[in-house]
Amino acid sequence: MTRLLLSLDSLPARRFDTPEILRAVNRASVPLAELKGFVSGIPNQAMLVDTLVLQEAKESSAIENIITTHDELFRDPSQLDAAANAATKEVIRYREAVRIGSERVRSTGLLTTRTILEIQGVLVESRAGFRRVTGTTLRDASGRIVYTPPEPQHVIPLMTDLERFLHADVRSPLEPLVRMALAHHRFESIHPFNDGNGRTGRILNVLYLVKEGLLDSPVLYPSRHIVRSKDRYYKLLQEVRTHDRWEAWVLYMLEAIEVTAREGIATVGAIRTALLDVKHRIRSAHRFYSQDLINHLFAHPYTRISALQGELGVSRVTATKYLDALVTDGILAKLKRGRSSYYVNRRLMRILTGRSPGTRSRRDD
Repeated sequence: MTRLLLSLDSLPARRFDTPEILRAVNRASVPLAELKGFVSGIPNQAMLVDTLVLQEAKESSAIENIITTHDELFRDPSQLDAAANAATKEVIRYREAVRIGSERVRSTGLLTTRTILEIQGVLVESRAGFRRVTGTTLRDASGRIVYTPPEPQHVIPLMTDLERFLHADVRSPLEPLVRMALAHHRFESIHPFNDGNGRTGRILNVLYLVKEGLLDSPVLYPSRHIVRSKDRYYKLLQEVRTHDRWEAWVLYMLEAIEVTAREGIATVGAIRTALLDVKHRIRSAHRFYSQDLINHLFAHPYTRISALQGELGVSRVTATKYLDALVTDGILAKLKRGRSSYYVNRRLMRILTGRSPGTRSRRDD
């Protein structure tokens, strides 16, 4: 089924001014603010963003059955060759899309249709823009069509309306987190592109939080919660269309923000602790300590001699000496993959994946 998508402004704000939703907004806002503060306490935020956005990219892509392994994912993207897993390349493009989108939002304070088009173009390596054909229909378990996205001629007007909704007056009665939830549903219902709608929509969630000042950097990855509750996510998406259950949808999205913000706090805290510990160990044991070295090891969980050589501006022999010394100390692990050797930040990988480098989980198979 399909129906005309009315402007989101037609939804009465009082529908979302209930005690249950307001409590959920508060439960999500508190850890979100704490996460923002945690990240601001790390001197080199770009280092953290590079690592955490790859986690979000992996989780978001998995929702679309684009599966890659941590082993491939955390290798230096510049070292990926033509033989690299296609899924890994897609996930790397996701990180690039987040980076570009975040730069646009921070520089302009806006989340525009133009930026959305640019993000999707990076994700799918295409400049095709908005779809010009009927969108893919959604079917139930019996094969019945239950939803058809709007016809192509309606896509631009609907996206224009969505852009306006994302830039509501500050006096709007809707809480920003509620507005994010409504906008996400609308984007997925418009289904404006031939490909990449799900991933683009999930990137927009985080960029909207940056736009609203709820985060300084795109370090939250709510896709992890969606992966764990994928059936519920799609069920609630559809129940808004069929039964107008907006409140249940908003509560679900607020839950996703709350849960992943709390997980983000734990992750960022563990990374910060690990960074300070590694920094102390290297500084006390080696004359080659430098902040650039620490930044490199925590921005690139997997690194190579050539990558460190270029980052620090040292010779290959010197870079090899540094890395091998850190292997001896137990700070790094040395892994052979094909003809290449990688040096892995053991503690960081345990934080990010819950396991030691070089081991594989069922999700990685």
